[in-house]
Amino acid sequence: MVEKVVIIGSGPAGYTAAIYAARDDLNPLLIRGFEVGGQLMLTTAVENFPGFSSILGPDLMDSMSKQVDLLKVRKIDRNVSRVDFSSYPYKIFTDEESFEAYSVIIATGASAKWLGLPSEKKFIGKGISGCAVCDGPFFKNKDVLVVGGGDSAMEDAIYLSQLAKSVTLIHRRHEFRASKVMQDRVFSNKKVKIIWDSEVIDFLGDDKLSGAKIKNNITNEESTISVQGAFISIGHHPNTDIFKEQIEIDGGGYIATKEYTKTSKPGIFAVGDVQDHRYKQAVVAAGWGCMAAIDARKFLEEKKLV
Repeated sequence: MVEKVVIIGSGPAGYTAAIYAARDDLNPLLIRGFEVGGQLMLTTAVENFPGFSSILGPDLMDSMSKQVDLLKVRKIDRNVSRVDFSSYPYKIFTDEESFEAYSVIIATGASAKWLGLPSEKKFIGKGISGCAVCDGPFFKNKDVLVVGGGDSAMEDAIYLSQLAKSVTLIHRRHEFRASKVMQDRVFSNKKVKIIWDSEVIDFLGDDKLSGAKIKNNITNEESTISVQGAFISIGHHPNTDIFKEQIEIDGGGYIATKEYTKTSKPGIFAVGDVQDHRYKQAVVAAGWGCMAAIDARKFLEEKKLV
């Protein structure tokens, strides 16, 4: 059996694509992966998604998943291990089975970046985390640090300030790239201390994290702070490894698109953070998902497959 459309990914883009494809009677197959829900599963309060004055990221994803369950969408919670776009129909492989598809919507999103320090790996899960909302409750009344300067770092610092004894926010420059509203919330938060023009060069401790070594990028002066938790919030990289040499990938690692959602291969569409290196917003990703489903339907109509 050849699927009319296979959607890879389960963030706002993937879920929205599934909703629109199902409403067009395309009977989509949604391969959600093991990390169901995408980056919003690692987000605290979402205040900029229409229809919700404030909602936790995991709750928003749960609502989308339940909406998909009401439609003719088949869901598989496995990771795609490889794809073969060299012949048509296209082939998609998991570790357990394979599928053929007349059209594919890629919505694999992006993953958190790490600092790349040897000591960082040592303490991941032992004091170092990439998800404040997941692990923050473990650090109640403790001293923690957050590394980053974007909206995610601001959100993490604010969230952790409600739990931790103190929050130290470390940024390598002397100004944040976060939105003004998020910066203002951090500046007005008395529990958040900011260390400018600095970076973490080492993490300290025996079995668990107990501190971090900080270097000032202006003076080269080094100092040590005592912390029991560290949250890395320095951005994400697009999840495109399995698509390399199959479709065009740009210099930043994002899937290259033209005419909105179309990739370099006909019938293959890319949406959300896997191709959007500018906006990176949940509501934008959902919009991309809608567009891809409509584009897929038009493609299938032109091929007389629906």
